[in-house]
Amino acid sequence: MSNNNVQNTHIVTLLRELHGSLIEIVGIMNSPQRDEAMVKEAGISLDRALFPLLVMVERLGPIGIVELAERAGRDYTTVSRQIAKLDSLGLVGRQESPQDRRVRMVVITDSGKAITDRIDEARQRIGLAIFASWEEQDIENLVRLMGRFSRDVRQAADLLGEPHLPEMAEPAMSGQPGVAE
Repeated sequence: MSNNNVQNTHIVTLLRELHGSLIEIVGIMNSPQRDEAMVKEAGISLDRALFPLLVMVERLGPIGIVELAERAGRDYTTVSRQIAKLDSLGLVGRQESPQDRRVRMVVITDSGKAITDRIDEARQRIGLAIFASWEEQDIENLVRLMGRFSRDVRQAADLLGEPHLPEMAEPAMSGQPGVAE
């Protein structure tokens, strides 16, 4: 067996372990209980089904309903109703798309931003607790490597012709680790 085959076998084993870790992380992050806990930790009153959409609008907006539904893994009509609810609460608004005047984009309002700021503060508290026993260099390496992994996964999806979602803006390295949404 060549050295390359041995290395590939080891990488395949690691890929399975990585996939298992990602399934675990995504499962926890997508759990309704986690959303409820985050809303409680942030001290806000918001339906837990609306909270992830509000965060995505703040991070990605202006954003169309179709793209938002794809990113959320939810049905377009469900997301449309939920955005209408956020709009009625004054947390998001709608504006014309500069590319296509027929398309209405969802944007965060000042009231919505105040809520996502509280969510960010809660996420920081939780993140600091998660990383309390980590060395700073390990956290920096994790953030750097996850960013690289994210870019490479996106590039692989593009090469395979999978539907393309616009890239999220790269967060600035603030030295404040947090838990991603």
